[in-house]
Amino acid sequence: MSVKMDFEEYQEICKETAFYSGEWQVMYPALGLAGEVGEVCNKIKKVYRDDDGHMTDEQREGIAKELGDCLWYFAQLATDLGVSLDVIARGNIAKLSSRRERGVLGGSGDNR
Repeated sequence: MSVKMDFEEYQEICKETAFYSGEWQVMYPALGLAGEVGEVCNKIKKVYRDDDGHMTDEQREGIAKELGDCLWYFAQLATDLGVSLDVIARGNIAKLSSRRERGVLGGSGDNR
């Protein structure tokens, strides 16, 4: 049985597990996020390199765990910036909806 969690609750729980100096705010989670995204990409690369793109359940689980690490760093970066994940998510959906309505969702570059 899974328990649902909203962005606000997740962000609050993440704060309880964030142990880094205040002087490292923003930079620590930003660099951590970059590192974890690299780990996700590296695992996906190996699926294509070693298994012709056929992903096993074990590989999928490993990637999902790395995505969890990405989510933690993302939440902490948002917290350090003083922005809620809910505001970020809603703003992103509004931006994407606007792009879809203008027919520029599939374009390249930033077509705000």
